[in-house]
Amino acid sequence: MPLLTKCEDDPFLFPRPSTPNSVDIRYDSTGRVNELPSETHFSATTKGGLSATEGGSRPIPFFSQAATFAQLWPAVEKGLDEVFHSGKFSHGKQVGQLEAALARYTGARHVVGVNSGTDALVLLLRACGLRPGDGVLVPAYSFFATASAVVLAGGRPQFVDIDPLTYAMDPAALAAAVTGTSRFVMPVHLFHTMADLQAITAVARRHGLTVVEDSAEAIGMRRRGVHAGLHGAGGVLSFFPSKTLGALGDAGAVLTDDPDVADTVAALRHHGRTGRTLNDFPAIATESAWPGLNSKMDDLQAAVLLAKLPLLERQIARRAELAAAYTARLKDVPGVIRLPRTTAEGPGDRDVYYVYLIETEDRDALVAHLDRHGIGTEVYYPVPLPHQPVFAHLGHRPGDFPHAEAAARHAVALPFHPDLAPGDLDRVCDTVRSFLAGRRAAA
Repeated sequence: MPLLTKCEDDPFLFPRPSTPNSVDIRYDSTGRVNELPSETHFSATTKGGLSATEGGSRPIPFFSQAATFAQLWPAVEKGLDEVFHSGKFSHGKQVGQLEAALARYTGARHVVGVNSGTDALVLLLRACGLRPGDGVLVPAYSFFATASAVVLAGGRPQFVDIDPLTYAMDPAALAAAVTGTSRFVMPVHLFHTMADLQAITAVARRHGLTVVEDSAEAIGMRRRGVHAGLHGAGGVLSFFPSKTLGALGDAGAVLTDDPDVADTVAALRHHGRTGRTLNDFPAIATESAWPGLNSKMDDLQAAVLLAKLPLLERQIARRAELAAAYTARLKDVPGVIRLPRTTAEGPGDRDVYYVYLIETEDRDALVAHLDRHGIGTEVYYPVPLPHQPVFAHLGHRPGDFPHAEAAARHAVALPFHPDLAPGDLDRVCDTVRSFLAGRRAAA
């Protein structure tokens, strides 16, 4: 039985034509965006080094881990050899070992490895009791999987504007967005800091909502000593290669202190089969209690993550150094609207930089300028979730989520990874500074 049953009345599986209130986006025959209204702000991502640069400078990619991975290779190779020699690339022991190691690192009572952060969200929502049609309050500004996971789990996303300083769900906007169908609230910890969980949890308690955390980017982040993902019913981690702790491909995990949630996720990831124990999966003949998925993490990815996990704290410290260096160089640059601001203040609080995001009025022109100079960037996220075509039937209009829409227009992430050399960071900042100075002089 598939997770989703086709129903032509379901607007998420069979979207209705755009209404006058929706963003009118046209596509060519290949499915690519072909025509956009002038007020819609899409920006192409630039990776750096894809074409000749002005002045012939060495390209600076948005993301690279070649040097770091070369240092890690002996440990990674050893882990992969163990998998190869075991002859078990799935259902082996490495996934269980990684689950135990992540439980020790995060303090979670239970960790369940799955094949992506997106699947982790879907399975967590289902394991927490989401029923068809339940409303799930999510931020209007996030990666698409935040909202699509709700739909794939059978729920309905209900969008909430963000705090412009943290890019996370605004608790006041959350309180105003709760409806009679709301059952869950899913704050997202984006980029470099955590959502205001204390205020969000207070709203959730008043309205009887279950809190689940999209903590896909937040490994290492803590509030009052509690790791991200463990402040409600559960949370998730993504191990996409560019993440702070990244695999060689897709992988993810569910974190929870609830044994029933953990057991349900473990069953759902393996066709609904129950009876999991550490380092073991139920046999094919085992009965299935739920219509689950084939969403297991494979042992090759687990072996890579086991090799990289001991160096995670060093990577986090390096990211903090890079963020401080960027801030020192850009804090007084005219034309930069906003630099990242962390909210870790009390004992046991820690934020972790996943990317380094700035805002500028001339974002799209800056992206193009940096690309011409061989400097890669990433635009997070050019279209707020409520304005994605798949959600057009909800009728959200431009201006409904002003802070999310402003971030979508102005935000851009600069090259940010442990392999970034000091000279590269200086060149990025100098190029940003000179471009913005030129724009101001021409104004």
